[in-house]
Amino acid sequence: MKKIILIAVISFVIVYLIREKIYKPYLWKKAMSTKEHQLQVGSFIFSKQRGSNGSQSYENQYFVFKVTEMNGDYVRLSVIRQLSPKDSPLISGFSTNSNQYKALKENIQDLLITPILSEDLYKGDGPRFTVNDYLTDKYSNLRQSLYYYEVVSQSLKNSASTTDTMDAEMYFELVYSKKDILEKAKLTPYHIRQFSSDMKPELSPQYSANIDLIKN
Repeated sequence: MKKIILIAVISFVIVYLIREKIYKPYLWKKAMSTKEHQLQVGSFIFSKQRGSNGSQSYENQYFVFKVTEMNGDYVRLSVIRQLSPKDSPLISGFSTNSNQYKALKENIQDLLITPILSEDLYKGDGPRFTVNDYLTDKYSNLRQSLYYYEVVSQSLKNSASTTDTMDAEMYFELVYSKKDILEKAKLTPYHIRQFSSDMKPELSPQYSANIDLIKN
């Protein structure tokens, strides 16, 4: 009996490893070769992650990103969010819930999603991330849909090789490795090591997140 159980366990482990190490990477690379799922500026990246719920436990968190910049191995992402209506703040943060996540997978290409400069989210009356007259005057599409994503200024895009610590940290916020996206289906972030003398960006594989889907 023990021998049968041992064989069953070993067989399960072998099948699991084949699926995770061979079959899934094969399917990912095959999908990446198609126009619908190919990584490019404008792509939407769907990612389900485990994160803290504010207490001592963890929960699934669902994120939808838009690729806003590609520069060598650097891929800049921006979270797809909704502005809060006036006098009706949304409780959710950057993540979305499972039902919204599923719906976005199905209709993301049909949504009107407005690119908004990061600094503009601080302008106008009311709290940040809330629609106001300044935003609707500058971004008229917000009158039809409150979905948006942040874009950075051109000056920040040009600061990849800056020697200023603050500019470098801002540049590498939400910047991920293109190679890991293509080869591992993972979002592996770049960061600037504190007190680094050469300001060389480093990858943080310990903070990698799995990619569920890339859609164009």
